[in-house]
Amino acid sequence: MTNRKEIGWNFDNTYSRLPKFFYNSLSPNPVSSPKLAVLNEPLATTLGLNPEALKSEEAVAVLAGNQVPEGGSPLAQAYAGHQFGHFTMLGDGRAMLIGEQITPNHDRFDIQLKGSGRTPYSRGGDGRAALGPMLREYIISEAMHALGIQTTRSLAVVTTGETIIRETELPGAILTRVASSHLRVGTFEYTARWGELEELQLLADYAIERHYPEIEADENRYLSLLRNVIKRQAYLIAKWQLVGFIHGVMNTDNMTISGETIDYGPCAFMDTYDPATVFSSIDRQGRYAYGNQPYIGGWNLARFAESLLPLLHENQEKAVERAQDEVSKFGELYKMNWLKGMRAKLGIFDEEEQDETLIESLLSMMQKYKADYTNTFRALTYDKPEGSEMFNASEFKQWYDQWHARQGRQKESNEESHQLMRNNNPAVIPRNHRVEEALEAAVEQGDYSVMERLLNVLSKPFAHTPEQEEYCTLPIPSNIPYRTFCGT
Repeated sequence: MTNRKEIGWNFDNTYSRLPKFFYNSLSPNPVSSPKLAVLNEPLATTLGLNPEALKSEEAVAVLAGNQVPEGGSPLAQAYAGHQFGHFTMLGDGRAMLIGEQITPNHDRFDIQLKGSGRTPYSRGGDGRAALGPMLREYIISEAMHALGIQTTRSLAVVTTGETIIRETELPGAILTRVASSHLRVGTFEYTARWGELEELQLLADYAIERHYPEIEADENRYLSLLRNVIKRQAYLIAKWQLVGFIHGVMNTDNMTISGETIDYGPCAFMDTYDPATVFSSIDRQGRYAYGNQPYIGGWNLARFAESLLPLLHENQEKAVERAQDEVSKFGELYKMNWLKGMRAKLGIFDEEEQDETLIESLLSMMQKYKADYTNTFRALTYDKPEGSEMFNASEFKQWYDQWHARQGRQKESNEESHQLMRNNNPAVIPRNHRVEEALEAAVEQGDYSVMERLLNVLSKPFAHTPEQEEYCTLPIPSNIPYRTFCGT
């Protein structure tokens, strides 16, 4: 056990008080020589932890999974999931939930170690993680947080001093992930498939108490649970689309009940606008392409609704009818959020019937001329559409006049309109080539300064400062498509 008071651990582990059906208790899987690589000091402070104490040998031993912190209750969660459409049993195969931290503001967060070793759910895997993918999750998740997108976060990355084997030998590492919870659609699928009705109800009640306490007194709180999860996911996926984020592996085990983005494996941000964009090396059919993400979100939520059927109504037919009615609303909710966000990106406050046509016309031109997604909106924000083939096209000039006429029909001033755009169009995103540059310096040379500079720029994506200019440049053109890997 480690010193709880000095570091600031303040655990209250509700998940470990659920029946053993939902998890397996674990003992630490020690690593040989843990060293702190990255620490998120602002997040540590928010969690009520002492950043300086977290740098101690004692604290690093906890972040490496070598020791259990006082009050901790290590476990691996059980869940299932549809992976690329195929249902399978899963579970935390390389992760360990060490406890639920209660913050000074009385918020509750899971503290999970990713890459902490084998569990009963490892299915033949080594349970470990490589340094590169863990640093990648740290960068992208913190960038998403700065963009105002609901997400799990990264507290620290610890190197293990050990080598793991993937395609080659790689340095091992463990990420400390912070989440509102790790309840997934797949958690409910697992319980619906292999649990009893009592356990399914217990899980649903737990999810409501933890994430939706305001619906506890509803006449049918389980229908309200479904409705609220659908609302949060419609909002989340719209936010992804608005910044060009591609998750890469939208399996049902990677969709949270809380509405947070989780699992930054083969994710990336789109440069050239193209709805068919795929970065994941394993998504050969484009199931999880940028343009498919809203559809897959609805598909995943249908699986969630199926798992809740026994709780929605005792009559199967009526339960299905209720579930279908709620899931059918996802597309409309998503589109409402997306349109609202796109209007903001174009400096539009109110609504007109032709707005969607105006938006789609711009996106169509961006695809036709292979325009950069982020930089196009950035140029419009500054009202300086120049320097690209699209901006010189006559069809764009016609669109540009229509756009300005649209802005002119609202009561807000030009300055208010441009401020709305600055608040909704990031100057910088985690450009793939910049992320790779940071990972290469850290992994190959032990130089974390490139990553630190990148994180500093990404922490204020809407600042639009001169210092961000160099991070807006595009990668050198290549005939080789950019590919990402899940790291397992």
